[in-house]
Amino acid sequence: MAKPNNKTSMLTNLVLIAAVFVLVSMAESRGLVISRKSTPSCVKVYGVESGDTCFSVTQTFNMTDTFFYSVNPNLNCDSLFVGQWLCIAGTA
Repeated sequence: MAKPNNKTSMLTNLVLIAAVFVLVSMAESRGLVISRKSTPSCVKVYGVESGDTCFSVTQTFNMTDTFFYSVNPNLNCDSLFVGQWLCIAGTA
């Protein structure tokens, strides 16, 4: 069995490194790389009252559904209870 040439090994390693770099660059440009989500920050809350729904709260405080759910992650709108705190202002 022939021993590989040192220059050939170095060239092979360089090509492999370049290929990995190209693949990672392509994945990032297409949004395939998973990024960490930021944690929402709440600056104003509202206590749920009898009869409130997620829809009524968004309407009362003039919020979009997207913003409301982004500042209230993991909220189950089917299980609201009186006194539950909902974020109505902040950053997602």
